[in-house]
Amino acid sequence: MQIEDLIITEETTALEAMRKLDETGYCLLFVAPNGILKATLTDGDVRRHILKGRDLNVPVKEVANYNPKFLPLSARAKAKEQLLKLSLDAIPLLDKQGHIADVVFLNELNLAKRKKIDLPVVIMAGGLGTRLYPYTKILPKPLIPIGELPIVEHIINRFHSFGCNRFDLIVNYKKNMIKSYFNDLEKDYTVTYTDEEIPLGTGGGLSLLKGKINETFFLSNCDILIDADYTDIYNYHKQQGNIITMICALKNVTIPYGVIELGSEGEIKNVTEKPEMTFLTNAGVYLVEPCVIEDLPLNTNITFPDIMDNYRLKGAKVGVYPVSENSWMDMGQLEELDSMRRRMEEHS
Repeated sequence: MQIEDLIITEETTALEAMRKLDETGYCLLFVAPNGILKATLTDGDVRRHILKGRDLNVPVKEVANYNPKFLPLSARAKAKEQLLKLSLDAIPLLDKQGHIADVVFLNELNLAKRKKIDLPVVIMAGGLGTRLYPYTKILPKPLIPIGELPIVEHIINRFHSFGCNRFDLIVNYKKNMIKSYFNDLEKDYTVTYTDEEIPLGTGGGLSLLKGKINETFFLSNCDILIDADYTDIYNYHKQQGNIITMICALKNVTIPYGVIELGSEGEIKNVTEKPEMTFLTNAGVYLVEPCVIEDLPLNTNITFPDIMDNYRLKGAKVGVYPVSENSWMDMGQLEELDSMRRRMEEHS
């Protein structure tokens, strides 16, 4: 990585900067004309901008932090200490003229010192996986391999790396195969199973956990991977006082056609060639308060988005935590499964 790769201009749009954050794989960009630090931009800055409902096509000078943290180059030895003290992922080192001479990133060893969370994780693992046929004719969707591990084990490992040790799989289709796999697996976390005798949708199966979970918990589909800071998601959920927080991925789609806008008389008002749409989409992971389980009627088929709508209509606080497009991998369909495999191979 070259420092130049992390430099943007004040006129770079917030959307372009978010893409650059994805491309570089780092958490920080710099506004640094002629190499002199002027401002920083993190994924958190962009996230807060999105949550305020603001336009991503604005220049980053409306989003960036113009009072950035930094250290003089001579204080390199104190960089790791400052990163931990200030809860930063990276800090620039400046020479006497204010040029960015280097950047120190928090490494994996220091990341392990961060506060972790031990919350229950419920994984909806009972679906038929019809969109992944013929794979699911042989295997249940949670056991479809991505590299050397089944998708559900990748999901568990992500949560486990943030301190989660208790996992409950709501199972139905080919449930004995799922149970056998984890029962034979050497692991330093616990996996329990809730049998869903009849299909109850992506939310109804939670009613089977009445009396079993009495604290905030994560709920995840079994066909997605989220590369995000789960501790930060939990802190945000609590700070906002949400009953449910949905993790959403920012999706960018280019329509491969010229789009026609018509006037009131049917005449062509405007033609836009290959317009790009940017929107938030449900990534299939939620942070949920335990009262949601207790409020559910037993053995009633309902989707989790319908559960969220019911609370929202009652005035309860349902929030969103946005992540970048590259932080979300979905294998719900065959072409997405192949894409996930390629990305996991690149990552490893």
